[in-house]
Amino acid sequence: MDAVSITALIVDDEPIARHVLREELEACPEVRVVGEAADGKAALEAISELRPDVVFLDLQMPVMSGFDVVRKLSGPALPVIVIVTAFDQHAIPTFDAGAVDYLLKPVGEARLRTAVERARALVGKPAEIASRIDQVASAQPGGPKTLGKIVGRSGEEYFLLDLDDVLAFQAEPELVWIVTARQRFLATQTLRAIEARLADSRFKRVHRNALVKVGHVRKMRAVSGQRWLITLSNSLQVTVSKRQAHQIRQVLQW
Repeated sequence: MDAVSITALIVDDEPIARHVLREELEACPEVRVVGEAADGKAALEAISELRPDVVFLDLQMPVMSGFDVVRKLSGPALPVIVIVTAFDQHAIPTFDAGAVDYLLKPVGEARLRTAVERARALVGKPAEIASRIDQVASAQPGGPKTLGKIVGRSGEEYFLLDLDDVLAFQAEPELVWIVTARQRFLATQTLRAIEARLADSRFKRVHRNALVKVGHVRKMRAVSGQRWLITLSNSLQVTVSKRQAHQIRQVLQW
C-alpha cells in the first residue's frame, strides 16, 4: 500500500476527544483524516458524503449511540469500524463483536497503530467489512446477539440490508437468497445460521428451504395433500409443507 493509504472519519461528541484522536492519527503517515462528526446524525451524513475507509466511532453519544449509527449504515460503500470507548476491559467483549478493533480511552499510541494496521488490512475487502458491520449491528449490550441486519451480495457489491425490507429467505443448493420487494441478494450465511440468529417473530419457517415474513403473506392455497402454496406481497410463491401450513394458518388466524 502507499504511505497514505486510508482515509478516516472521527466520530465523538466530545470536542477534546476528537482533537486528541485527530492529532494521534495525523502522526500516522498512512492515515488521512477527512472529517469529524459530533453526533450520530452528522456521522451518517459524513459517511455518505466522504466515503471514509475507516470510522473511529465513539459508542457513548447522546440521542444516537455508536451502535445506532452502525445499525443505520446501508449501501455497498461501507467503512471499516473501529470502536472507541471509555468502557473498562471487562465490558469490551460485549461491545466489540465484529469490529475490526476497539480502542479504550485514553487511546495509547501503540494501540492506535495496531488498530490502523488492522483496518488497512480490511480495506478493499467489502464482504468481510459488511459481515463485521452486521455483527456489530446485531450486538446487544449486556444481552445475546441477534440478527439486526443482514449482509446481501449483488454482483460484486455487498449491501447491509434492514430486516424491515426483507420478505423472505430462500435456500437453493449451495445458495441462500434474501428476497426484498424489488430484488434478490445472495446471503453470506446458511439458512440455518440465519434462523438461529433471527430473533424476529415476523419470520416463520414454512419449509426446510424457506423463511417468510408472515405479514407479507397475501394468499395461501392447497396444491396437493402434502403441499400448500403461499403468495407474498411481491407475488413470490413459496411452497409450504403440510405441517408448517397448519402453523402458518394459526399465525394468520385463517
